[in-house]
Amino acid sequence: MIYPTERFYTSLLGEPSHRTEDSVMYEVGATRLFFSACDVDRPRAYEKEQIGLNHLAFGVRTIGELQAIRTQLVIDRYGEKEFVWLDDPDGMRVEFYLRELA
Repeated sequence: MIYPTERFYTSLLGEPSHRTEDSVMYEVGATRLFFSACDVDRPRAYEKEQIGLNHLAFGVRTIGELQAIRTQLVIDRYGEKEFVWLDDPDGMRVEFYLRELA
């Protein structure tokens, strides 16, 4: 069951394009983002400084998009810069940043 994770990412990315009992998929542009439930009964807490993924980052096109996301989130001490980062319900660090368009 991935309900807290699904609620969190649905509020940011919109409705998932695919969902099963133990997985959910979002489409962000041409990118597909999958989440699946853990098979371990009591998984240990996520630790971003251990081996594996440190955080996810999503580029936005305009300051307006970044500010719209910011209104939905609790901002940490770095919130005055042109990026927003927070921890999702699973403890995964998620970042939204203003990307330079060529």
